[in-house]
Amino acid sequence: RAIAMSVSHSSKLNKLVREQYMKLPQGELAQVTYVWIDGSGEGVRCKSRTLDKEPKSIEDVPEWNFDGSSTGQAEGSNSDMFLVPVRMFRDPFCLDPNKLVLCEVLKYNRKPAETNLRYMCKKVMDLVKDSHPWFGMEQEYTLLGINGHPYGWPDNGFPGPQGPYYCGVGADKVYGRDIVESHYKACLYAGVKICGTNAEVMPSQWEFQVGPCEGIEMGDHLWMARFILHRVCEDFGVVATLDPKPMTGNWNGAGCHTNYSTEEMRKEGGLKHIEAAIEKLSKRHDYHICVYDPRGGRDNSRRLTGHHETSNIFEFSAGVANRGASIRIPRQVGQDGYGYFEDRRPAANCDPYAVTEAIMRTTVLNETGVETKDYADN
Repeated sequence: RAIAMSVSHSSKLNKLVREQYMKLPQGELAQVTYVWIDGSGEGVRCKSRTLDKEPKSIEDVPEWNFDGSSTGQAEGSNSDMFLVPVRMFRDPFCLDPNKLVLCEVLKYNRKPAETNLRYMCKKVMDLVKDSHPWFGMEQEYTLLGINGHPYGWPDNGFPGPQGPYYCGVGADKVYGRDIVESHYKACLYAGVKICGTNAEVMPSQWEFQVGPCEGIEMGDHLWMARFILHRVCEDFGVVATLDPKPMTGNWNGAGCHTNYSTEEMRKEGGLKHIEAAIEKLSKRHDYHICVYDPRGGRDNSRRLTGHHETSNIFEFSAGVANRGASIRIPRQVGQDGYGYFEDRRPAANCDPYAVTEAIMRTTVLNETGVETKDYADN
């Protein structure tokens, strides 16, 4: 019996009709879609405007504003928020010369909105720029029907146990590859530094990787990759959730493993610098857990159980090639004596600005304890 998939009504509209309009010429005009993080700290919003000509750099894109009372970022009596363009990408949905523009959100007084974590991250990255920090983040996500049930799972019951799905091939092992490949190609077109993808351990769960990116670039590229993912899923009529534990029980959760190195770690003899950084992280575990998901560790507590390829949220651990540790040193790095390490603690719904900033504060700026230093005036 064929199972009717729970997809949105709009995905069933005739896409050939849409294509007819998308081919119409637009002269010298350019459509620019402004993208920003909303008051939840997890959702993204967007709106578009017409510019007289194609912007060649981010400086060519003017500031704009939006109604913050409708995004959980302001009160209705003083709701205008500023959109400050910070990074520009090609638009894979409306095509050249149109653009996607990632923006920071400022309040009426030009101070950063509460969920604008890029603002302080940028200041920290500027302070540590001489260490040339590289990041690569592995974004896991789960495809759901619009009814909230994992896409492709039986309406009543569960698929077979985990095992054949990771990097799987075949209609009985993989659900939603069309979405994954469309997202990959859209990111490449946009200029997002996507570097890979694979099916994950739980059926309907996938992962894409972004990097290597230096400094603030990491957060910018991952947020735009997330926006493009949600937008692609909209076309297919399904939902991508970044929930760290979308299915309770004997199923893997979803993380955002963060690979990190500084210039000295990447050079001959860098392993001693990797080990020194891990030692600093071991003494600040509670602080990192608090910033590795949007709810101060509560989301991650559902995921970091010590089972399903995770460490225990209450304990710090590190090891070579150990996927059950907080920090994993890849086997090749252990053999070479230099390279990078992987922080496996960040949740799938983490803010990459918060994660990368925290790592720099601890490993390069040598902060300790749960309090952070304010570098806003430096």
